[in-house]
Amino acid sequence: MKIKPLWIALLMLGFVSTGFAATIEMTVNGLVCAFCAQGIEKKLRKLPATADVVVSLEHRLVAVALKDGQDIPDEALRQALTEAGYTVKAITRTETPIAEVRQRVGQVHP
Repeated sequence: MKIKPLWIALLMLGFVSTGFAATIEMTVNGLVCAFCAQGIEKKLRKLPATADVVVSLEHRLVAVALKDGQDIPDEALRQALTEAGYTVKAITRTETPIAEVRQRVGQVHP
């Protein structure tokens, strides 16, 4: 009888750990002007899994919010930014909502 709660807990952990990240944050070198930011945003918005994009020149940050249940492989993101002339230093997947990222870098949603 004591085994049931353990199995239920293990099953719940299995469901939680298979979820997708809500936001992908990338540290990017080479961002120097607003035109750079617009170009990156436009390119990333074309990806089918993209829900929203934040680009911060000051923080060297590019963040992509994903549509529910969808994903973009790290290599696809790295390739898109590299082909545009930027260097991706780090890619981090988080559950942080894009609105929180936008607030953290001091941007107002358009």
